[in-house]
Amino acid sequence: MSESPRSLFDKVWELHRVRELPSGQTQLFIGTHLVHEVTSPQAFAMLRERGLPVRFPERTFATVDHIIPTDSQLRPLSDALAEAMMTELERNCREHGIQLFDAASGAQGIVHVIGPELGITQPGSTIACGDSHTSTHGAFGAIAFGIGTSQVRDVLATQCLAMAGLRVRRIEVTGKLAPGVYAKDVTLDVIRRLGVKGGVGFAYEYAGPVIEAMSLEERMTVCNMSIEGGARCGYVNPDDTTYDYLRGRRYAPGGAAGGDAFERAVAWWRSMASDAGAPYDDVVEVPGGEIAPTVTWGINPGQNCGVDQRIPSFQDTPDADRASVAEALEYMDFRPGAPIAGTPIDVAFIGSCTNGRISDLREAARVAKTGRVAANVRALVVPGSQEVARQAEEEGLDEVFRAHGFQWREPGCSMCLAMNPDKLQGREVCASSSNRNFKGRQGSPTGRTLLMSPAMVAAAALAGKVVDVREIL
Repeated sequence: MSESPRSLFDKVWELHRVRELPSGQTQLFIGTHLVHEVTSPQAFAMLRERGLPVRFPERTFATVDHIIPTDSQLRPLSDALAEAMMTELERNCREHGIQLFDAASGAQGIVHVIGPELGITQPGSTIACGDSHTSTHGAFGAIAFGIGTSQVRDVLATQCLAMAGLRVRRIEVTGKLAPGVYAKDVTLDVIRRLGVKGGVGFAYEYAGPVIEAMSLEERMTVCNMSIEGGARCGYVNPDDTTYDYLRGRRYAPGGAAGGDAFERAVAWWRSMASDAGAPYDDVVEVPGGEIAPTVTWGINPGQNCGVDQRIPSFQDTPDADRASVAEALEYMDFRPGAPIAGTPIDVAFIGSCTNGRISDLREAARVAKTGRVAANVRALVVPGSQEVARQAEEEGLDEVFRAHGFQWREPGCSMCLAMNPDKLQGREVCASSSNRNFKGRQGSPTGRTLLMSPAMVAAAALAGKVVDVREIL
C-alpha cells in the first residue's frame, strides 16, 4: 500500500521526532544549531554552572553579527560591552570545540547569510538559532526556528527542543511579478493580506509560479519575514535552483568537489519535498501580478501599501484595526489618506539578513548609478557577510556606491536593530531594507522606519524622499 502524500513540514517533523512528551509537545532533534554573540553567553553560562558539555559541537556554528561595528572591526572594539560579548563567544567556542566565523576567519557575517553561503543550511534539516529570523533558512526546504536563550541552552546541552506541532498553510503566489517588484514586495504583500498575527500556529509553505521563478536569495527574503506574519517558520520546497546553489559549497555534501556524495544528497533532498496531493490546513492564493513596489507606513510590517497608493484613511479601516492605525499614524506623524510617495527621508539603509546579499546589492547599485544621494540623506550600504563584500568589491559595486554618495561598510546587522553604533537619531525617518519597523527598532525611541526593497531604498536615497523605483528602472 502506498504511503499517503505528505508535506515537507510533516516529513521533516517526523524524521526528527524523538518522542512525545507528557506535555503533549514533541521532543525534536535539531540538525544544525547556529549561535551568535548576543543570545548565547547566558546559555553557555548555564551549561558551565551545571558542568555540562555541548552535546554535538560539530552541529553547532557561531558567528558575530549583532553588536559588531560596521565602520571598523579592529580589536579591541571601542564599545566595552561589545568587546566583552565578542571575547565571551570566542572563549565559549574555544572551550567547546565550536567552529567560529569571526572577522579574522574571512567568513564572518550575519548568521542567516553565512549559513546558506557556506552550505551549512541544507534541505530536509531542522535548524535553530537564538534569532527570530531563523525562518530565512526555510528557503532551502529546511524547517528553521528562532528560539530564546533558555532554548539555546537546551539545544547546546541536548541537541533537542520541546515543541508543539504546527498547522501548515500553503501560500501560492501566482502569475508573474512586474519589473521593479521584488521578493521584499511579495513578502510585505503577504503579511498585509494575512495580518501580522495571521500565521500564529502555522508553518508557511511558499509555492506557485512566482516563488518557483525566484533565485535562492529571493526565496530567503520571503522566508525571512515569515515571522513578521506570525508564522513559526516558512519554507520553499527544494528544487534544481536549491541544488545548483548548494553545489560546491564548503559544508555541502562532497564539499568543493561535490561528486557522488552531492548527487546522493540531491536524490534524498528531492524525496523531502511536499508530495503532489499533500493535505494542507489552509491554502491562500496571492496574485503576483497585482503586487506593486511596497512601503510600510506604520509600526508593524503589515501596515504597508503600494508606492502608488495612499496611507489608509479611517473610513477604509475595519473597526478592529482602527486603534492600531491611529497609534501608527500618530507615531509616524502621517496624515490618513496621504500618498506614501513623496514622504521625505533622512537615512537610507541597505543591508540586513533580509536584504544584504549580493543580488540585493546589485539591484541597489543599478539604481544608485543613476544619480547621487540627496544632500540631506545619510546612506549606508552594509554587506551581509565578508563573502558578499568580496563579491561586491570584485564587481566594483562598492565603487559605484561610494561614487554616488553612499557609505560602504563592513559586514554586520548594522542599523536593522541598532545593537551597534549604527542608529537613528531623534525623529529621523529611515528608508530601510530590513525586516522590522517597530517603535525604536533602529536605535532611537522616536525614530521612524519605512521598510522597502533595496532598489526602492536606493531610489529614496537619491531623491531624498519615497519614490517609485519603476520610474528609474
